[in-house]
Amino acid sequence: MQSRDRSANLGLLAAAGISWLVVVYFFTSRSPVGQPLVQAAGAILLGAAVALTATPLAWLAVFAVHRGIAYRGDWLRAIRRSVLAGCVVILIVSLVVLAAASLPLVLFVVALAVFVELILSARS
Repeated sequence: MQSRDRSANLGLLAAAGISWLVVVYFFTSRSPVGQPLVQAAGAILLGAAVALTATPLAWLAVFAVHRGIAYRGDWLRAIRRSVLAGCVVILIVSLVVLAAASLPLVLFVVALAVFVELILSARS
């Protein structure tokens, strides 16, 4: 692992910590009842926090699988996976807010995200 990889991981983890603090502040200071903009902003903030947290963790997981070797494209793959995870969180939170969430629908969203990642991983 090079120093730029360490710096990127620490920077992203620091950004994730700050984003989680923003999520906690937002959720404790605003009431989402009857306010669709607050509900949408909460879903987006939560999805962004999950994506920022998942990026360094996804890169470190691939780094460990490769036994300490960082290949070209690992960062882009980790970013793609974390953005996909953040989008899944945004969609599931939005479905829960709209009272439209059900177990089959949530499982379908997760399966669709896995399918998209499999297609993109097989292509590259």
